[in-house]
Amino acid sequence: MTKILIAEDDEDSLDMLSRRLTLQGFDIVTAKTGSEAVAMAERDMPDVIVMGLNMPGMTGWEAARAIKASPATAKIRIIALSAHATSGDHDEAYQAGCDAFESKPVDLNRLMKRIREVLGGE
Repeated sequence: MTKILIAEDDEDSLDMLSRRLTLQGFDIVTAKTGSEAVAMAERDMPDVIVMGLNMPGMTGWEAARAIKASPATAKIRIIALSAHATSGDHDEAYQAGCDAFESKPVDLNRLMKRIREVLGGE
């Protein structure tokens, strides 16, 4: 079963994504901060991380850099998630090591397509 780590500080978004992706058949683990996401990536070794970018403390950009810098977690695919969908946000997410970018509000069909793409299925 594909394991997805959802790193998101907004409780409503975290709950919605967790429930909807569980219904799609994924094994879900969650983190509410960037530093928690880094620790969980190392411990749980998810196949994909859906990473909110604007988290307090360690941002999603910083967490993505840390995950991609570690040999143990560097191959984990990261989908950046942000309500700010400017080209600058896209560029910064890719520079941080993210493999894809999705904007909020989340379109589940589009997110599912992106998950399949980063896993090599489409």
